[in-house]
Amino acid sequence: MIYAIAIIPGLPEPAAGDTVLQLNHRGPNGKNMSSLEDYRQKRDFRKSGEPRGGAKASEGGPLFVIQKHQASRLHYDFRLEVNGVLKSWAVPKGPSTDTSEKRLALPTEDHPLDYADFEGVIPEGQYGAGTVMVWDRGTYRNLQEEKEEPVSMAQSIQEGQVEVWLEGQKIQGGYALIRFRDEDDPQWLLVKMDDAKADARRKPVHTEPDSVLSGRSMEEIAAQEDS
Repeated sequence: MIYAIAIIPGLPEPAAGDTVLQLNHRGPNGKNMSSLEDYRQKRDFRKSGEPRGGAKASEGGPLFVIQKHQASRLHYDFRLEVNGVLKSWAVPKGPSTDTSEKRLALPTEDHPLDYADFEGVIPEGQYGAGTVMVWDRGTYRNLQEEKEEPVSMAQSIQEGQVEVWLEGQKIQGGYALIRFRDEDDPQWLLVKMDDAKADARRKPVHTEPDSVLSGRSMEEIAAQEDS
């Protein structure tokens, strides 16, 4: 099977209205931090309800999860299991099934694997305060490993060219993550590949808004957490 990425002429600047999130991948002294140290330093787990980490690698293939997150602004967290953690990007407008749409994706700190099951409300005053939903989840394949010269996920991320095949409940098929700004100000694009799962007519972010984990809406999650 042939996978094709939509042509991206000139790689655009972020569109008007795209959320620019504040990212911090370094400690207070400017030193690079270990994989989950950034995640743990930002959170008070006694209050946030989020997992500290400790889950083992997934069985049946590496997992992906897309979490809908109503923080200061609504966005979607796109996460891929790589080397024992969830590599993460914040996608303000969420994933698309239309090959012509290029969605801004901003890298965030690595998350622990058990975050893929996290759904609830992060309290006010905590980092990322707001409602979190498991919007889609499943397994994925690294398409770059299937090429004549295989490339690992870690290397693909380092080189800024990720190609995966997703098997989710809402999202399937090939997706590319392409870095178009350097590591000092890293920004990526999430693009649907041109394959049998591409469909410009589908708008899953709008037509399938509820959780694949619990079937709840964002409002129901927030209300049940408050009760």
